[in-house]
Amino acid sequence: MSQRGVARSPARRRTELGLVVLALLLTGGLYALASLGKAGSLPANIGPFLGVVCGLLLLAHLGMRRWAPYADPILLPTACLLNGIGYVFIARLNRHLAGLQAVWTAVGVAAFLVTLGAVRRARDLERYRYTLAFVGIGLLLLPLMPVVGENLHGARLWIHFGPITFQPGELAKIALAVFFASYMVERAEVLSQGTRRIGRFLVLDPRYLAPVLGAWGLSLMIFLFENDLGSSFLFFAMFIGMLWVATGRAHYLTLGAVLFVAGATFALKVIGHAKGRVRTWIDPWPLYNTTGYQIIQAMFAMAAGGVFGKGPGLGSPQRIPVVATDFIFAAIAEELGLLGAAAVLAAFLLMVGSGLRVAIRCDRPFEKLLATGLSIILGIQTFVILGGVTRIIPLTGITLPFVSYGGSSLIANYILLAVLLRISNDSAMPPGPASPAPDRDTVLAAP
Repeated sequence: MSQRGVARSPARRRTELGLVVLALLLTGGLYALASLGKAGSLPANIGPFLGVVCGLLLLAHLGMRRWAPYADPILLPTACLLNGIGYVFIARLNRHLAGLQAVWTAVGVAAFLVTLGAVRRARDLERYRYTLAFVGIGLLLLPLMPVVGENLHGARLWIHFGPITFQPGELAKIALAVFFASYMVERAEVLSQGTRRIGRFLVLDPRYLAPVLGAWGLSLMIFLFENDLGSSFLFFAMFIGMLWVATGRAHYLTLGAVLFVAGATFALKVIGHAKGRVRTWIDPWPLYNTTGYQIIQAMFAMAAGGVFGKGPGLGSPQRIPVVATDFIFAAIAEELGLLGAAAVLAAFLLMVGSGLRVAIRCDRPFEKLLATGLSIILGIQTFVILGGVTRIIPLTGITLPFVSYGGSSLIANYILLAVLLRISNDSAMPPGPASPAPDRDTVLAAP
């Protein structure tokens, strides 16, 4: 192992440890301020709270030192900070949900460590692409099963086993990202070249459009049968984005946009729930006493926050229905203001940017595409929910990664983070006597 590689690993982990400590201090300080604003005193459990948070962060950091010493030092602390901010606001809104979120956070960190320990090389995932494709599609369709599927808030995205309710689509997005990356590595050359001439233009043979049409059909099925535009858009956007990176052909973006608009237009004509969401998005005021109440209260909350916010614990976000899940960003904007909301948005931009930087630095095509797909998932999911809260797009039921209440989302995002960090570690690891040379037979064109 080179001296450069030996020196770089501890430096990255020292940087990560410092950022983890900073995330702990910010979370603890915000927790104390929220309690002071709400009750006028420090929380009685501030000591145990900081102890549990410190223990979880330390476990995650030690796991990084043990299994991914060369990985990016930014991703884990940023995720921990977002998770901490989300927990503070959930605790400020609902103590019962805060207790459940604490348990899910512990499970998420455990899943993060298990993934890091089990997936020793990211490229090994490529062997299981068809298995993961089958599992991913099965998880997507599982909520349609008559016994275990459950309809909540107009969307059929959930399954329940006794007291446990879970959203399988959160895990499906990771499985399908692995399959898409593997498939596109194998087909990148064919998909990037036109194979049929029409007049002066060389275009792609229609049979090679089958993957695009298949992904479009799957996303349309999610929209039609599960009544969820957000998840449909997320999966299709991930596929088209990865296809663009794999081929370097911008016309796939145009084709994807046309197909999605066509599918959404058709679905809106036949799905009453979706039509109601669009009406509420366009003009919620006539619907104040029904479906528009939630979005209007969120607008009032964000407006009341102003630039600096009312202060932690001093706002009234509880007036917003389902605020701990769909509208937690509005609660943050009310109490932390424009500056606090911008800081949360900057943290997501930092995560997505770091993920794309990991992709750029990868030598192996599969790992490059997989890192791109995972980063797209984080970016699109953040855009969809924040766009819905701020009325840029119609509201959907997607959660804000690491921030919103929800066990399935938290666990899936920690697994996604572990895979991304595994890719980062593999690409940054210095070559050793037993390390195989990177496979450069397949070159992915840059967008």
